[in-house]
Amino acid sequence: MYPLEQIEKQQVGLRLPKYLIEQIDEFTKEYSLNRSEIITESIKAFIEEQKAKKIYDSFEVSCKELKSVINTGDTKLQTLDELIDELNDKVS
Repeated sequence: MYPLEQIEKQQVGLRLPKYLIEQIDEFTKEYSLNRSEIITESIKAFIEEQKAKKIYDSFEVSCKELKSVINTGDTKLQTLDELIDELNDKVS
Protein backbone atom coordinates (compact mmCIF):
# COMPACT_ATOMS: atom_id res chain seq x y z
CA MET A 1 0.00 0.00 0.00
CA TYR A 2 1.20 3.49 -0.73
CA PRO A 3 1.42 6.30 1.83
CA LEU A 4 -1.27 8.97 1.65
CA GLU A 5 1.06 11.58 0.13
CA GLN A 6 1.79 9.24 -2.80
CA ILE A 7 -1.90 8.51 -3.38
CA GLU A 8 -2.71 12.20 -3.59
CA LYS A 9 -3.46 13.11 -7.18
CA GLN A 10 -1.41 15.54 -9.23
CA GLN A 11 -2.53 17.08 -12.47
CA VAL A 12 -0.38 16.44 -15.54
CA GLY A 13 -0.81 17.46 -19.13
CA LEU A 14 -0.25 15.17 -22.07
CA ARG A 15 -0.98 15.04 -25.75
CA LEU A 16 -2.49 11.91 -27.22
CA PRO A 17 -3.35 10.99 -30.79
CA LYS A 18 -7.00 11.60 -31.65
CA TYR A 19 -7.64 7.91 -32.31
CA LEU A 20 -6.59 7.09 -28.72
CA ILE A 21 -8.87 9.78 -27.32
CA GLU A 22 -11.73 8.32 -29.36
CA GLN A 23 -11.00 4.84 -28.01
CA ILE A 24 -10.75 6.17 -24.45
CA ASP A 25 -14.08 7.95 -24.88
CA GLU A 26 -15.67 4.69 -26.03
CA PHE A 27 -14.47 3.04 -22.82
CA THR A 28 -15.75 5.94 -20.71
CA LYS A 29 -19.24 5.33 -22.02
CA GLU A 30 -19.03 1.55 -21.83
CA TYR A 31 -17.65 1.37 -18.29
CA SER A 32 -19.01 4.61 -16.78
CA LEU A 33 -15.51 5.87 -16.02
CA ASN A 34 -13.88 9.18 -16.83
CA ARG A 35 -10.79 9.65 -18.97
CA SER A 36 -8.51 10.04 -15.97
CA GLU A 37 -9.66 6.75 -14.48
CA ILE A 38 -9.14 4.88 -17.74
CA ILE A 39 -5.70 6.40 -18.33
CA THR A 40 -4.68 5.74 -14.70
CA GLU A 41 -5.77 2.09 -14.89
CA SER A 42 -4.01 1.67 -18.24
CA ILE A 43 -0.75 3.06 -16.88
CA LYS A 44 -0.98 0.89 -13.75
CA ALA A 45 -1.58 -2.21 -15.89
CA PHE A 46 1.37 -1.32 -18.13
CA ILE A 47 3.70 -0.81 -15.15
CA GLU A 48 2.66 -4.12 -13.57
CA GLU A 49 3.20 -5.89 -16.89
CA GLN A 50 6.70 -4.41 -17.19
CA LYS A 51 7.55 -5.45 -13.61
CA ALA A 52 6.39 -9.01 -14.34
CA LYS A 53 8.41 -9.05 -17.57
CA LYS A 54 11.55 -8.05 -15.66
CA ILE A 55 10.99 -10.87 -13.18
CA TYR A 56 10.44 -13.45 -15.92
CA ASP A 57 13.44 -12.18 -17.89
CA SER A 58 15.65 -12.45 -14.79
CA PHE A 59 14.31 -15.93 -14.13
CA GLU A 60 15.06 -16.96 -17.71
CA VAL A 61 18.64 -15.69 -17.42
CA SER A 62 19.05 -17.55 -14.12
CA CYS A 63 17.74 -20.77 -15.67
CA LYS A 64 20.17 -20.45 -18.57
CA GLU A 65 23.05 -19.87 -16.16
CA LEU A 66 21.99 -22.87 -14.10
CA LYS A 67 21.76 -25.03 -17.22
CA SER A 68 25.21 -23.86 -18.26
CA VAL A 69 26.66 -24.74 -14.86
CA ILE A 70 24.99 -28.16 -14.93
CA ASN A 71 26.12 -28.87 -18.51
CA THR A 72 29.73 -27.84 -17.91
CA GLY A 73 29.98 -29.99 -14.81
CA ASP A 74 31.28 -27.13 -12.68
CA THR A 75 32.15 -29.05 -9.53
CA LYS A 76 33.43 -26.11 -7.49
CA LEU A 77 29.82 -25.48 -6.44
CA GLN A 78 28.97 -28.14 -3.90
CA THR A 79 25.59 -26.98 -2.61
CA LEU A 80 22.49 -25.23 -3.84
CA ASP A 81 23.23 -22.38 -1.43
CA GLU A 82 26.62 -21.85 -3.10
CA LEU A 83 24.94 -21.75 -6.51
CA ILE A 84 22.32 -19.28 -5.31
CA ASP A 85 25.02 -17.08 -3.78
CA GLU A 86 26.99 -17.11 -7.04
CA LEU A 87 23.90 -16.21 -9.08
CA ASN A 88 23.04 -13.42 -6.63
CA ASP A 89 26.57 -12.04 -6.95
CA LYS A 90 26.17 -11.92 -10.74
CA VAL A 91 22.87 -10.03 -10.45
CA SER A 92 24.28 -7.49 -7.97
